[in-house]
Amino acid sequence: MRVFIPATFSMLRTLVDDGEMPVRSGTGFAATPTLTESFSEGDQEEIEHVAFTEASRASLRLLQAEGVGTDDAEVPARRVVVSVDLPDRAVTLRPDLDDAVVRLETPVVANKVLRAIHVDLDSNADTVVKAVEVIDEADLGEEDAELTVGDAVDLDLAWFDPVELPFLVELG
Repeated sequence: MRVFIPATFSMLRTLVDDGEMPVRSGTGFAATPTLTESFSEGDQEEIEHVAFTEASRASLRLLQAEGVGTDDAEVPARRVVVSVDLPDRAVTLRPDLDDAVVRLETPVVANKVLRAIHVDLDSNADTVVKAVEVIDEADLGEEDAELTVGDAVDLDLAWFDPVELPFLVELG
């Protein structure tokens, strides 16, 4: 199963340094049967894009937790999504949390299961910071905040091959 893991640059550094990365709350996003059933049309790639988008939104929360948007921020204001392939038995579907949510049986991702790393471009930083600042309000349904978060989520992430990970982190 292709799983999209929300992350940050500090998590990528851990992946480079340790060869594995803890996954916050063991949570990922995937084209689950519940998500697939919610679409009357669309192919697997389109449904996976929905799960990917949810992971990129979750990355905003991780950036908020790491202080992005404050003077103390030590990580760049760039969303990160790590794509991995895991056996179905390694994930538990969690439709009670959301249609695309899965929990990893082992909340750690190793280099060997990486399929791609997706990262915001530097030019997205201002939009990402604005979204991080209002993510709580957006989750509570405040319309302007939802639009601000939507602006960030609508931005494409750059794709990197797993072999590029050390260089990506170094250039951060």
